[in-house]
Parts: sequence; structure tokens; C-alpha cells
Amino acid sequence: MFKFLKVEKEEQLTLISINRPDQLNALNREVLEELDQCLEEESKKPAVLVFTGEGDKAFVAGADIAAMKDMTPLEAEKLSLTGQVVFHKIYQWPLPTVAAVNGYALGGGCELALACDYRYIKEGARIGQPEITLGIVPGFGGTYFLKKIVGEARAKELIMGGRPIKADRAKEIGLVHDILPQNHFREEVLNYARELASSGHKALRTAKNLLNESHEEVKNALERERTLFGELFTTQDQTEGMAAFLEKRPPKFENK
Repeated sequence: MFKFLKVEKEEQLTLISINRPDQLNALNREVLEELDQCLEEESKKPAVLVFTGEGDKAFVAGADIAAMKDMTPLEAEKLSLTGQVVFHKIYQWPLPTVAAVNGYALGGGCELALACDYRYIKEGARIGQPEITLGIVPGFGGTYFLKKIVGEARAKELIMGGRPIKADRAKEIGLVHDILPQNHFREEVLNYARELASSGHKALRTAKNLLNESHEEVKNALERERTLFGELFTTQDQTEGMAAFLEKRPPKFENK
């Protein structure tokens, strides 16, 4: 049914895998639109959701830079809005959501994990927001949700520094809940999710709704993020940063 998603259902639990392993599960507009459609279908009978990536290398290794490179500011802002809307739906999902970070979770991949209530990371995986190295900033909610989860100082370290961090560091700063072994990663995450799914759903809904209050603050922060994300697509540094990434060389920024 979906080209870029793999959906597996259990009783009161749905596992959604981003299925572009040859591109390290990178997000493009089509993937985001399929995620939106999948959430719409799942909303008819909400279950606990688990998100992961196909293959053993990446959860989601970021947005599709080749597809973004030559975007106009308006196109970039629209892409940002698409990602924000989808990830905000995950954030507001009535029941718990779980990110099974089975490999690289960079840029949009980190933001997908941030939108979830629980984040479990596999031994050896890395996570972070390296957009600054491309001459842009996070555009799918990272500037709001990362600060909310790890605090302003750590969020600045990750976003302004742009360096992905290892699993143990991610747990140390509270970015992920736990590190799970490679050999049993998927099954252990699913067991946690099954425990959540077996809890009283009315109480779970109420608890999540109370914990997710301040929706106006989220709305304003996301609007500001996508506006500035789009504006950066007018800069020479964005052009150079993405070209350098695709050409596998260090960028030469001129601050223009």
C-alpha cells in the first residue's frame, strides 16, 4: 500500500518503518506525505505507535539533501511545514509513541525521534542535528523540541555545534531513555511498547494530554522555525553546504 513505509500491526500496537534503506531512510516529501496518510488511517482506531528504520544502518539519516539542494525559499518553507505538521501529529498522538533508533538518527531523523514520547537507541547508533554544516537549521521542529527535552544548553551544543553524539552521550543528557543491545534491539523495544499498550488507555490519554499542554507555545515556535528555515535558502552558504555534502567534501562557507 505504501511505497516508502512498512506497517506491521499487533493488537493495540503498530510498528511503522521508514523503508528507504538504500538512501539510509532519508526523508523526502513523498515519505512525509505517506507518514501523514498512515497517521490518518491509524487515527480511526489509535494504537501505541513504534517508529523505526528499515535495515541495520539508519533510523532516518536526515532529510533528502539531493531533493532539497535547489529549493526556493518558498519550497523550503513548504517542506518545513509538511514535516512540522506530520511530526506534530505524532507529538499529539493520543497514545504513547516510541522511537526505536536502530542506527543513524540525524536531522529530520532526530526530529522524528524527538516527536515521540519514548526514545530507545541501539548500541553504536548516533543521533544529532547537523543542519548547521549544510548552512541551514532544523526545520521539522528540532529547535523547539530538542530544547524542551534536553534543555537550552544541550540544545545549543547539538544544533549550533552540529556534531552527532554517540548513544551513551545521548542517554547521559536525557535525549534518549535507554540504550539497548544490538542483537535484541527490536524485540526489547517492542516489549516496552507492548507494556504501554496493555495499560489503561483512558489514563494514558489523559496523562499525555496533561503533559503536552502549552500548544500555543509550540505553534508559535514552529511557525518561526519554518519561516527562518525557508529564508536560509536565499543564502550562498546553503548552496555551498548542500553541494559540499553531496560531493562528500568539507564546505567552504563565506557567511553570505
